Amino acid sequence: MDKPTTNTDFFVIKALEDGVNVIGLTRGSDTRFHHSEKLDKGEVMIAQFTEHTSAVKVRGKAIIQTSHGEIKND
Repeated sequence: MDKPTTNTDFFVIKALEDGVNVIGLTRGSDTRFHHSEKLDKGEVMIAQFTEHTSAVKVRGKAIIQTSHGEIKND
């Protein structure tokens, strides 16, 4: 059984255009794509890192908000 995630630090991605791709990358010695979502303009995704997800790649114009600040992806 997988150990539950204890990290409660969420991040928010808001699409500024249609077709913004949000891609989750796996943990471990072999980093791979394991999940992707497509957001349209104005859509918001709230996510967090887990035991399976170590990184997130965002393609397209979006605002990314974390506890460390806000980033605008052009």
